Amino acid sequence: MPLSEHEQRLLEQMERALYAEDPKFATALEGTGLRTYTRRRVYLAAAGFVVGIGLLMGGMVAQIVPVSVVGFLVMLGCAVLAVTGWKRAPRGASAGGPRSAPVQRRAGMMDRIEQRWQRRRDEQQGP
Repeated sequence: MPLSEHEQRLLEQMERALYAEDPKFATALEGTGLRTYTRRRVYLAAAGFVVGIGLLMGGMVAQIVPVSVVGFLVMLGCAVLAVTGWKRAPRGASAGGPRSAPVQRRAGMMDRIEQRWQRRRDEQQGP
């Protein structure tokens, strides 16, 4: 679920404040974001998939069925890991660093629904 515009502005303000207060700490956190984690996870899953192919082919050549089965299971597990990691990868700006410009999104049905929900919630809270 994407962040609302208000939440995005708050997040950007917090990021700018962190950079202003302690730039060294903010820079250290920059590379450990969710995007880096998911990218690493997808790369490891791809490497595991290749290892699984090797086990599968090696088991077939050596005619050792358990090795082939293990290779297939490794391939299957790594494929699932890569696909789920790829789907969870964040879109738009990276996790670290202040954004210079807001990410442009097309106004779709979900955006309109979120705006209506936000207006209703604001109206219910009152002045």
